Amino acid sequence: MKTLYEATTVATGGRKGQVASENSPIDFDLSVPKSMGGDGGNGANPEQLFGAAYAACFGGAIQAVAKSEGIEIDEDELSVTAIIGFCKDEDGFFLEATLDCFIPGVDLETGEDLVEKAHEVCPFSKATRDNITVNLNLLLDE
Repeated sequence: MKTLYEATTVATGGRKGQVASENSPIDFDLSVPKSMGGDGGNGANPEQLFGAAYAACFGGAIQAVAKSEGIEIDEDELSVTAIIGFCKDEDGFFLEATLDCFIPGVDLETGEDLVEKAHEVCPFSKATRDNITVNLNLLLDE
């Protein structure tokens, strides 16, 4: 194994604290949503941060799969929306994710194939596989 890149981010104060990365592109306050008993402040929360990271990584995986298969996609219009649920059942708290993928200009079969293959190679998908429910959706041009 060869490490290509490492990122360091520090969280202080838990869900009501602050996060900062080593060279400051991430440096902001955290807030707890009102639905979770918090003040619903202007800060981000861990689910938003995870969703942003997963969506960006999954979009990159779609691009990589498309490139490897010689499929041209409009990379500027490609989008992945991550909906991260913070859930609770009788066993405790858990996460679930839904990824809504928009790949303009591809047909249904090609789009579904790209999304499924991206789910196999995306590092975030690999990290969550068999740990949380991940629902994959392909949104088509109307």
